[in-house]
Amino acid sequence: MDTAARRRAETLKAWALECGFDRAGVARVERAAHGEAFLRWLDEGRQAGMGYLERRVEHRLDAESLVPGARSVLCVAMRYLVPQDETAGGDLWPRVARYARGDDYHRLMGGRLDALCRRIEGTFPGTVTRPYVDTGPVLEREWAARAGLGAIGKNTNLLHPADGSWLLLGEVFLGLDLAPDPPVADLCGSCRACLDACPTGALVAPYLLDSRLCISYWTIEHRGAVPPEVRPLVGDWVFGCDVCQEVCPINAAPETATEPALGLPEARRSIGLVELLEMCRGEYEERFRKSPMKRARRSGLRRNAAIAMGNRRQPRYVPALARVLRSSDDGEVRAHAAWALGRIGGERARAALLEASAREADPAVRAEIAAALG
Repeated sequence: MDTAARRRAETLKAWALECGFDRAGVARVERAAHGEAFLRWLDEGRQAGMGYLERRVEHRLDAESLVPGARSVLCVAMRYLVPQDETAGGDLWPRVARYARGDDYHRLMGGRLDALCRRIEGTFPGTVTRPYVDTGPVLEREWAARAGLGAIGKNTNLLHPADGSWLLLGEVFLGLDLAPDPPVADLCGSCRACLDACPTGALVAPYLLDSRLCISYWTIEHRGAVPPEVRPLVGDWVFGCDVCQEVCPINAAPETATEPALGLPEARRSIGLVELLEMCRGEYEERFRKSPMKRARRSGLRRNAAIAMGNRRQPRYVPALARVLRSSDDGEVRAHAAWALGRIGGERARAALLEASAREADPAVRAEIAAALG
């Protein structure tokens, strides 16, 4: 690669850091090295209900078909681990994936990548630029690894020697020849802490995740009722799961984020499981404005709150679950409230279930109540 390509690469990486990103690296536009593995993963159904991963597959495997004229990929990363009081948020926040505690990173990083693209286009007129932040058919972790931002870990996350896996990723595909960065060597070695700690066994083998078992899939992506056999495995996670990251030795002392928008805002700091379960639509829209947790939708978050209550099995949740079972207009939420009451047990829970059984008209909810009483 010539001297000019190296200078351009260093310039663009410096600009990325000036835009507020913590890491930047460059990869050549080439066909995906792990494309066959991705196709096998899809054929085996490990994407669960995420049908969007099956669309535009060729674009995921061949970046030139996605962005005609692209020659290089400028990959960026932003740290999102924000030091904060772990007791903040009472019952809810300790069991929300850390990336989702602050404002939506798609908007934050997308705006910065747009500004970076404008600077590139202004300096190199006619250059093709196309930014992505988890919003297109892009194998982001593969590109980041090829750009030297880390190595893929056995938990399938990107691992950086200093930042661990607490990184948000973005890319700019562009029509410039840039000198690529060297890859990072494997960081996992013989360690299998993440595989052993996964509550559901979703890490079925090193570097292989089965979404059908993943807590993050069930609490974020899945729509509708969570199967009864899955609910106990979800534990008290309300949105996402960080277990495989929390046990990773590379994450023992990572660099932390400095971006205030990624921290837990006051509007959501006091939300607990009971409040989330009973939250009306207006309050939901107000409290979760700009939050990535809106991806699960209000019904999904309330469903997840009921599951978390059932798995905590604390009698103090019975009154709220009984109120929801009695008055909610969302059958899905009523069904999971019935299940939670059955898990908690006790005279008050049973009385609430018997009362609901006498008036419930929805067959699916009636079945949940019968199972809970049984």
